[in-house]
Amino acid sequence: MERGGAVAPAPAPAPAPAPERGQQGEEEGYAGLWELPVERCERRPECGRCGRPQKVCLCPFLPIHPLKVSTCLYIIQHPAEESRVLRTVPLLAACLPPDKCKILVGRRFGEDRYPELATVCRNPNTLILYPGAEATNLEEVAVMCSNPSVLIIIDGTWSQAKDIFYKNSLFQLPKQVQLKTNISSQYVIRTQPTNTCLSTLECAAVALSIMEKNKSIQETILRPLQALCSFQLQHGAQIHHSKEHLLKNGLYDKPMPKNKRKLRRMELLVNNVKI
Repeated sequence: MERGGAVAPAPAPAPAPAPERGQQGEEEGYAGLWELPVERCERRPECGRCGRPQKVCLCPFLPIHPLKVSTCLYIIQHPAEESRVLRTVPLLAACLPPDKCKILVGRRFGEDRYPELATVCRNPNTLILYPGAEATNLEEVAVMCSNPSVLIIIDGTWSQAKDIFYKNSLFQLPKQVQLKTNISSQYVIRTQPTNTCLSTLECAAVALSIMEKNKSIQETILRPLQALCSFQLQHGAQIHHSKEHLLKNGLYDKPMPKNKRKLRRMELLVNNVKI
């Protein structure tokens, strides 16, 4: 403040430094990009039944009418599966009546948010398909089961399915069952841990054929999966051998894991020990 109370004027702001020659030319070069039209990325029209693009629709391989079954499936789908292009659950759902195949997407399923699922899990006729030491073979359960049942199947990778099964208390309530089968997966466009690991659609096909006591159900549900894999292979896809097959034949070309638990799992695959 100057003498007499007058306020000194603020100094004028320093002029901005002029851009360097190279920088100025670069900015001028980019200036025109903002005026270019943006192309909209439009998704290909999809079939309302099978969920595939209309040009590669698989409806000719689906049953003309949904299969008549008494068993109701609850598919618990990990969110990552929802965005996969070659997923099998839409094909499974297209084979069954809507009230016999219900799909719930998520990682955590609390009783407050999913009261219907909680009721289903407490039903003594509900089964959950998840292999393990405490699981009973589905064939044995089906012989004793006379009432219509509900079967819960978790859709995701093995690590995702394990996380969902063990971290949701509701899924500890139903009777745990597993498939006793030596069939190899026909889902050859996706890598499986072992030769006998099945996709969600394949698990459902085998399970329904056992519970409904009708082997033709398995053949009908597998037909669109076979068509999907055949089409992909004809258009450049490669057959994905299981990790077990690659390890046993010295074809596994990825670095071995440093984690001791994962390394132990690979050793068990090579030695044909069930994990």
